Order: sequence, then structure tokens, then C-alpha cells
Amino acid sequence: MMRHVSLRTVGVLAANEVRLRMRRLSTLATVLAIAAISWAMIADPAGGSTLLVVDGARVLYTSSALALGSASLAGLLFSLAGFYLARGRTGEDLRCGIGAVVGATPAGNLLLVASRWLGTVGGLAILLGAFMLTMVLLHLLRGEGPVQPLVYLQTYCVMLLPMVLFAASCAVLCDSWAPLMGKGGDILYFLLWMAMLSLGPMVEQGVAPPAVSLVDFTGLALTMEVMQLQLGTDNVGVGAIAFDAALPAHALPQWLWSGAHIANRLLTGLLAMAPLLAAAMLFHRFSPDRVKAGRARRRRSPLAVLNGWLRPLARLVQPLMRLAARTPGAPGQVLAELALVLTTAPGAILAIAASSVSAALLPGALLPGVLAGALAYWGILSSESTTRDLSAGCDGLSGALPGGAGQRFVRQWAASVLLGALFIGVLVLRWSMDQPVRAFAAAAGMVALASVAALLGQLSRTPRLFLGLFLFGLYVMINVTGVPMMDIVGFHGAASLLSAASFVAAGFAALAAGIAWSRR
Repeated sequence: MMRHVSLRTVGVLAANEVRLRMRRLSTLATVLAIAAISWAMIADPAGGSTLLVVDGARVLYTSSALALGSASLAGLLFSLAGFYLARGRTGEDLRCGIGAVVGATPAGNLLLVASRWLGTVGGLAILLGAFMLTMVLLHLLRGEGPVQPLVYLQTYCVMLLPMVLFAASCAVLCDSWAPLMGKGGDILYFLLWMAMLSLGPMVEQGVAPPAVSLVDFTGLALTMEVMQLQLGTDNVGVGAIAFDAALPAHALPQWLWSGAHIANRLLTGLLAMAPLLAAAMLFHRFSPDRVKAGRARRRRSPLAVLNGWLRPLARLVQPLMRLAARTPGAPGQVLAELALVLTTAPGAILAIAASSVSAALLPGALLPGVLAGALAYWGILSSESTTRDLSAGCDGLSGALPGGAGQRFVRQWAASVLLGALFIGVLVLRWSMDQPVRAFAAAAGMVALASVAALLGQLSRTPRLFLGLFLFGLYVMINVTGVPMMDIVGFHGAASLLSAASFVAAGFAALAAGIAWSRR
């Protein structure tokens, strides 16, 4: 009887967790962002590139091919963004004070951790379902052959279920252990995610034993293995890849998965839940002697420690503060906003100086690397600066200033754009001399990303939604070559005037949407 009651309680708590996540506006924003990203990732063969390539020839967009290709890309996206979307519940409980109530209940650690984990898994599974539906819609427009829902469902379950379990387990572990509750957990998971991406190539090249593929939670190595088995060649590629239209297209069979594949993925799913055991043992129960609300708000991280060491550099911002005070109107407010960002994160001053000097002195071949580093630092800063007032609980106060919440939104967006100009201004100036289109693309991409950061921060009221999508997008931008619409900031010189202009238009559309939402 006790066991029955406990399982029922777990179900009720998990269902409440799912409802809580689905009621957030950030969930709708996530679904819309996922739909946009998924459609951008699946190339139209009419443009000369395709999702799956075998020996230089494309693979027909049948249900099995679209399901396999989109699931492999979703594994990359959700394994990173899913973690950042899932975590943070403990911090919210601490800030709103409900944590003490939860910790005082007679429910055991295992019950609380398991119910939160199940709710997280349910929330991510719903997002994956939305992603799959966008793929079905895309199939209706670009697909070849009938839509086969069971093929999609089977492929997504085999490929992505272990990834969902792993992302949820890591998120719950980071929320259950105080040392990982802040940015330290975010950075540690990002490094773990980067390590996971190298597993597939290591197994394929024989550097690592085949058993290592059991911890391939993203399913990327499995995709390559299945395509090699079904098509009888090692020369396969997944992504937006150019193909030879003169070669006959390949077709994948309807059913791709053997019993051995399914058994291996079940074992991978069990391994994905290992962090959950550690979470149950380390859960702090919101005990004040182990975790405090103030500590959660400070979110100490290596970056915060670095900013503490570089605090004397904040004095360099004082002239900018005085200039902002003497500048009337909105320009002065934007300068003050920028000065505030640099004062609270003095490490950015050093990063801007390093980026500018490197962009001025290094050979042209190394400039994409400079751009990647500068963009990564800017993205982390912007995700925080555009949600600073919301995280600090003073959005009502700053919204009461002249201009209201609408002007605050524009002010923070403009400061984010100006911050981006400081990071990549020298690089853009250098490219403008011999690669004007590439320079325009870098500036346009920065404007678009700043607008998306401000909009997602406004909608989700948390920096994690933009940060998760941004880090994934950065990975895609660096690794996908030759596709103008994926070369958002001109990493590879593939961006065109049309793609850059499109990003400018998209950026201002996001800005307009954010202004409208802030004035609702």
C-alpha cells in the first residue's frame, strides 16, 4: 500500500512539474525557436545542398531519411539546449521562498528528486514532440514519398530518448548539489557536451573501443553507423552538405533499427540515468546550512571569480559613466547601460582589448578564431545583461522610469549591440577593406543575435533560453561551411548580401516584437 501511494505521489508531483513548465511563456518561445531552427537546418535540395549525402550523392527525403537526419540534428540541439532549459528549478524555489516548504515536507529525497526528474523528462519529451511535428510539416513541403508517422516515432524514440534522460539527469544533479547550482554547472555541462561530440569520430576512426558508443547519448555515432550499414559505404555525411546532382540519389529503407540497436539504446538510456543516483544522494533539501538563497542569486562561477580578480579594471569605465551623465536622452541611457555591464563584468574590458588587438595584428586566416572567441564572450554577457533586471527582481523599478518597460527593452538591446561593436569593431573594419560583404554580414549577424537575445530574455525571463540556443548555434556556425544562411556572422566567408540583409530584417522584426511585448 505504501509503495502504491508513493508511486501515485510521484506521478502527481511529476505531472505538476510538467504543467508548471508548459505554462511558462518560455516554453512557447522555445517551441517557436526550435521550429525556426529545425527548418533552417534541413536544406532544400533545390539549393544544391541536402541533409544526407552518400558518396557525393544525396539521399531522398523519405520518412526514414528525414527522421534519421532530423533526429541526429535534434540530438545535438536538445542535448545542449535541453539541459539549460531544464535546470534552474531549485534556484526559483529558493528565490520565491517555496524551497523551505518543500524541504520541510515528509517526502524523502528520492521521491522529490524522482518526481522533478520525471517532470523534466516529460517537458523535454513534449518539446521533442513539437520538433517532430515541424519535421512532418516540412516533409509535406519538401519530402519525397508518403509521411509515415510510425517511422518518425520509432526513430525519435531510439535516437533521442537516451539524450532526454541524460540531459534531465544532469539538470537535476546540478540543481541538487550546491557547488553545481550556478554557472559552474553550466560550464561543466558544456565541456561534457563538447566531449560527447568527439565520441563518434573516435569510435569511427578506431581511436576508442566500440563500447564507448554506449555513452553516445546524442545518437550522432549511431546515425553514422546505421547509414554505413544500410548503404554499404563509409563515405556519408549529415548536415547541410553540397551534393552532385548528376549522381543517382540513394534511398534509405523504411525500417532502420535492428533488435541489437534497440537493446544498445536501452542500455545507453540506463547509463544516462546514472547522474540521477548522485542527485538523490546529494540533494540538499534546501537546507540553509548547505545552500542559501543569496548564494543562488550570486551564481558564482569561474567567470564571476575572474570578474572579482579584475575589479580594479572597472575604474576604466568611470569616464564612460561621466559621458553618459552629460549626454541627454536615450543615447545617454544606452551609454549608462553599457557602462553598467562593463562595471559588473570587468573581465569583458580585458576580453574586448584582447579581441581588438588580436583582430588588428593577427593574420587574416586567424580572424575567424578571434571572431568565435569574441562572439562566445559577448553571447554569455548579453544573455545576462538583457535579463539582469528580471533576475534581480527590480524590473518593476526600472520599468517605472520615463519611457517604461518599452524604452528599457530598447535601451538594453542597444547596449548589447554597442557591446558587440566593441568586441568585433576592429575585425569588421579590417574586413571592410577587402571583404565588404563579409564585414556587413558580421555586423548584421551581431544585430540579429542581439535582438534575439533581448527578445528571448524578455519572453522567458531567464538567460538560459538564449544561452542554450546561442551555444548550439555557435557550434553549428563554426562547423557548417558553404551555406550562406548558416554563416550568420561571416565565419567562413560564405555569407551573401541576401543572407546578411535577411538577418538584419529578422533582427529588427525581433526587436519590434520585443517592444510590442514589453508594452503589453
